[in-house]
Amino acid sequence: MSNSNDFQHQIHIIGGGLAGSEAAWQLAQAGVKVRLSEMRGSGDMTPAHQTDGLAELVCSNSFRSDDADRNAVGLLHQEMRTLDSLIMASADKAKVPAGSALAVDRDIFSDIVTRALSEHPNIRIVRERIDSLPGEGPTIIATGPLTAMSLAQSIGAATGEDALAFFDAIAPIVHRDSIDMDICWMASRWDKVGPEGDGKDYINCPMDKDQYLAFHRGLIEGEKTEFKEWEKDTPYFEGCMPIEVMAARGVDTLRFGPMKPVGLDNPRTGRWPYAVVQLRQDNKLGTLWNMVGFQTKLKHGAQVELFRTIPGLEKAEFARLGGLHRNTFINSPRLLDGQLRLRKAPHIRFAGQITGCEGYVESASVGLMAGRFAAAELQGRSLETPPVTTALGALLGHITGGAEASDFQPMNVNFGLFPPPEDKVHKKQRKEAYTSRARADLQGWLAGAGEAVAAE
Repeated sequence: MSNSNDFQHQIHIIGGGLAGSEAAWQLAQAGVKVRLSEMRGSGDMTPAHQTDGLAELVCSNSFRSDDADRNAVGLLHQEMRTLDSLIMASADKAKVPAGSALAVDRDIFSDIVTRALSEHPNIRIVRERIDSLPGEGPTIIATGPLTAMSLAQSIGAATGEDALAFFDAIAPIVHRDSIDMDICWMASRWDKVGPEGDGKDYINCPMDKDQYLAFHRGLIEGEKTEFKEWEKDTPYFEGCMPIEVMAARGVDTLRFGPMKPVGLDNPRTGRWPYAVVQLRQDNKLGTLWNMVGFQTKLKHGAQVELFRTIPGLEKAEFARLGGLHRNTFINSPRLLDGQLRLRKAPHIRFAGQITGCEGYVESASVGLMAGRFAAAELQGRSLETPPVTTALGALLGHITGGAEASDFQPMNVNFGLFPPPEDKVHKKQRKEAYTSRARADLQGWLAGAGEAVAAE
C-alpha cells in the first residue's frame, strides 16, 4: 500500500468487497492511481462481516459451478480469468474440493486479495467511512449489500429513487470433527467428479420420513429473529431464501430443494434417503463444513437445538450459526447507462451487488467491467461494452436496461439473459452453443479493444 504523501489518486473507489477489489485491480493494472476506501478497519463494522479483510466472503464460500462449457456462471469464471481477474486468480489459489463447483477457503482467499491490493504501487487503501456521494471526481461506488445508511440516503437523494432492500441469510458452519461419520457418508450427487474433487466432496446426513417431518415441523415452529420496524416489509431474494421460509411453502418443498436426496445412494442401505442434509467443505484444511442451503433466521438457540436433531449432527459444534443481513441495491435499469455511470451524475459509477446483480462472481464481474470502463475513460480510450452474447455482456445488459425497471430484482447470471442462438440447435447442444459463441465473441471484443489474448 502506498503511504506516500504525494500519492495523487485519479479515481476514488468506495467499498473493499469483491467488486471494489476487482475494480481497483483492473484500474491499477491499467496504470491508474486508485484510492480505495473501506470502512471496516476504521472502527466501523457491518452486521455480517467478521474481519476487516478485503473481499471477505459472508454468505457462502462457493463460487458455484466452474463448468465453462455448460454453465453460465462457469462461463463467467472463464471470461473473468481471460481478463486478468484478481478475484478469480485468488479463488483458484484458495480453492477447496467441492465437486464440479469452485469453493474456496474464505480466510486464505481474503488474505490473497488483501495482500495483492496492499502491495500494488498504484493503490492506496484508506480505512474510512464515506457518508455521502462525492460531488466531483471519478468515483466507483461498490459498497455492496451492506451500504452504510448515511451513504444509502445520499444515494437516494442523488438519484431520486428510494433504495430497495431485502435480506440475505447466512448458513451455519460446522466443525468437521463433531460430525458422526458412522451415520453420514461422503458423496457428490450422482458421484460427479469436479476438477478439485473425487466424486465424494459432500458430507451427507440422511433422514427417513419421520425424521424429516419432525425436522420440517421444527423449522416452522422454531423461534425466529424479530425484525426491526424498518425491516418488516423487506422481501427475500429467491437465491438466498431462509430454509424456514422455504419450509413454510409446503411440506415437500425442501425435498425438492436443498434437501433433495436424488442421486445420493446411502452406502448403508443402497437406496436414496427420504431427505438429505449436505455439508460442503468451507476451508482448505477441511476442518469447517458449510450446511448447504441452510441459510436461516432462526434464533441461535433454536438453530442449535433443531440442527442437532439431524442424523449425524447430534453432537455438532458450530463455528458459526446462521443469521441475516440487509441487502441494498439501486434500480440500475432506470438509473445507470450501459457503462455503469449514474445518468444524473456521470462521474459516478456503480459496481457489484448494489447494482442488482446477485452472487460473488457476478458482483466481482461488474466491478471488473466498471474498472475497465473507468480506466478507458480516464486514458481517453474507447471501450465498447462486451457483446450481449458473452456472460459479461449478458449480465451487464440485464442490469443496465434488459430488466424491467418497474419490478427490478437481483439476478444471477444465467443463459436466460443471453440472446438465443441464431441457428437451430438441438436442446442437448444448446448450452455448448451459448458458450462457444460467447468465447468467440469475447475474443472479437478484446481484439477490437486492442488486447491480444490467447485462444481458450
